[in-house]
Amino acid sequence: MALGELERKRIERAVDDFMSRNRPPVHIRPQLDFSFRIDGQNLELFEVRPRWDDPSDTMENSIAKASYVKNRDEWKVYWQRADLKWHRYEPTPVVMSVEAFLALVEQDEYACFFG
Repeated sequence: MALGELERKRIERAVDDFMSRNRPPVHIRPQLDFSFRIDGQNLELFEVRPRWDDPSDTMENSIAKASYVKNRDEWKVYWQRADLKWHRYEPTPVVMSVEAFLALVEQDEYACFFG
């Protein structure tokens, strides 16, 4: 089930705040930038950079993902390992808000999200 419009706007505001603190400086953004997408009940953070073999094209590399579980009112936290599959973030597999998810990613205590 997709998130409601009001919830989606609240999430976008929280992510915008996160991005304002964590995006690379403006002069670096053509080479490395961060973005996000909301798809259904999922929030994904990813980096955007030029393809190494065709700089006129861009590629996305996932940073972190959170999935909202409505009946429990919680967010499941995932990180992408070298196998390019999403794995539960075992130090903190569940958070209660999108703000808590973003704080977890920003702290990145175990270097799982930004390496």
